[in-house]
Amino acid sequence: MTATIALVDDDRNILTSVSIALQAEGFVTRIYSDGETALKALIENPPDLAIFDIKMPRMDGLELLRRLREKLATPVIFLTSKDDELDEALGLAMGADDYIAKPFSQRLLIARIRAILRRAELAQPGAADVPESQGPIERGRLTMDPARHRVTWGEQNVTLTVTEFLILETLAQRPGIVKTRNQLMDAAYQDDIYVDDRTIDSHIKRVRRKFREIDPEFDAIETLYGAGYRFSEE
Repeated sequence: MTATIALVDDDRNILTSVSIALQAEGFVTRIYSDGETALKALIENPPDLAIFDIKMPRMDGLELLRRLREKLATPVIFLTSKDDELDEALGLAMGADDYIAKPFSQRLLIARIRAILRRAELAQPGAADVPESQGPIERGRLTMDPARHRVTWGEQNVTLTVTEFLILETLAQRPGIVKTRNQLMDAAYQDDIYVDDRTIDSHIKRVRRKFREIDPEFDAIETLYGAGYRFSEE
């Protein structure tokens, strides 16, 4: 079944280019240039996934998500022109599924869309059994369910973006083994998408911050200067 993707952005160039890229991948797209128009259409005819720009006039992406969440649990990816941690924190707290900063790779966006749609499919009642190779990862107080994109630390939920989840999963799969930044890039981005070292460092910083919000003593992700990172079981 073909998935329908709704795009909401006041930048006509982005709407056009992303819509064309998604249609080339077999998706059906609907485009909206403002949040107010989009909200009514999304509620009346929900898509399989929606992509919102955060900075929009009349109704920004955060308000659009808040009002959408009153009615629907449609997966949502945020786009933003700024790498703003406050916007990310607010968006994820309100139920966004991922967050991608402009300018962005269309291949990266498509990869994230497919991952989120797959996760949503597996979360549905009656979904097919998850293969054993994708079963939960348990490392001390950490539990990760890759199929359903769920993370807990000491039984408390931790909300991670898809990228953050993939980085942590790569580290947690082999505790004590150092993973270089290049290895973490390959795991999180794939498809030969280039990102610099600072991007991985930024993701690690955010993952640590999210865990420390529920456990100030969290220190399971260790930095090996000049080498990379590793996950340490308690």
